[in-house]
Amino acid sequence: MPIATVNPATGETLKTFEALGPEAIERRVAAAHEAFRHYRTTGFGERARLLKEAAGLLEEDQEDIARTMTTEMGKPITGARAEAAKCVKAMRWFAERAEELLADEPVPDADAKDSGAARAFVRYRPLGVVLAVMPWNFPLWQVVRFAAPALMAGNTGLLKHASNVPQTALYLGDLFHRAGFPEGCFQTLLIGSGAVEGVLRDPRVAAATLTGSEPAGRSVASAAGDEVKKTVLELGGSDPYVVMPSADVDRAARIAVTARVQNNGQSCIAAKRFIVHEDVYDTFTERFAARMEGLTVGDPLDESTDVGPLASEQGRTDLEELVDEAVRLGAHPLCGAGRPSDRPHGWYYLPTVLTGITPEMRIHREETFGPVATVYRVADLDEAVRVANDTPFGLSSNVWTRDENEVTRFVRDLEAGGVFVNGMTASHPAMPFGGVKRSGYGRELDGHGIKEFCNITTVWRGTEPEH
Repeated sequence: MPIATVNPATGETLKTFEALGPEAIERRVAAAHEAFRHYRTTGFGERARLLKEAAGLLEEDQEDIARTMTTEMGKPITGARAEAAKCVKAMRWFAERAEELLADEPVPDADAKDSGAARAFVRYRPLGVVLAVMPWNFPLWQVVRFAAPALMAGNTGLLKHASNVPQTALYLGDLFHRAGFPEGCFQTLLIGSGAVEGVLRDPRVAAATLTGSEPAGRSVASAAGDEVKKTVLELGGSDPYVVMPSADVDRAARIAVTARVQNNGQSCIAAKRFIVHEDVYDTFTERFAARMEGLTVGDPLDESTDVGPLASEQGRTDLEELVDEAVRLGAHPLCGAGRPSDRPHGWYYLPTVLTGITPEMRIHREETFGPVATVYRVADLDEAVRVANDTPFGLSSNVWTRDENEVTRFVRDLEAGGVFVNGMTASHPAMPFGGVKRSGYGRELDGHGIKEFCNITTVWRGTEPEH
């Protein structure tokens, strides 16, 4: 993929960029390594001051960067503004709480003495230069949720962003520079995917984090494993959205629409498989499909647009292939299942609801990255859990029920990194985020996330002899 801004609403290439050559990459890696040597010794107060300054600048830039994101990857402008605001919130959250999250943890006196120590404690020290390989779907948030905790922990960062959001990528590097972070602390690398392995294998790079596709995750994890380097991976998702008879069905159907089409349906944590008890199946499905069909598909810069274009032509083609194959094999579309007739340009796809999904269909196993929902009818709680877990992914999950026994069962048995009860999955700085199975490993956000790229150090102090 060329490094370029291509407007997905029109298909027009607006700006292209040259990839960095080997010498330029070397200068940036060296600068990041050198910056770490000094930045790691700064106190939490100074790091917090810098991060709060970056948050303030981003707040001032909100409208401009929102329009840039919308132009580069097609998200509705209202969602782009919300994404920028969420980043500001997260930066301030980590600036205010990092010192507490990374405070020394004393070993209980009895255990310390049993080990022969006068005292012992655990200290969290930064690892070094962290390479972040980030996706286009939330081009600001995905980066900030890594950068804010990593910088507050004392690490430095190198960003390899998706090739279709280069202007957002460059903005991020400039943002931290303008905020006053030392030279080299956070830099954007405009490089293609083929150059990632070389950077990752550089001995000055300590670790890597990747949010993206399963193949990309396998590639980075393989190279990092060969080099014995820490990685955190947040990969695909095919999240279940389970509706049981005791649920508020109308509310569940209403929120299901947002849960499926947020960010034009291009979200790893979007609900994708709607698993509905047979007692409420007809009511839920009818209301859900009607609301999906009523969404406004159009120009993402228009304030009234609900669903914009997919981010790339290839993304739309991949989605079409999944839907078309499912229909050929017997799936029934309640709405959508095609391109809008009034949008001849750009990579638009209609909000779609499919029923009659069977295991031989690819759409049953693969992630649908776009505004396409699959609906399953189940007879009881056991079948709901079985269908929910019948996926190679395990990022998050949504369950709708007023029955506490069912809640207990779902929390115990759903194979996912999150269980959201009577609401849709969302990320928040105070809650760890990540998945299991092929959705990856490790966590972002919260204290769990900030510690991922720390050297968890045991400090043991012996008894000093008396003089």
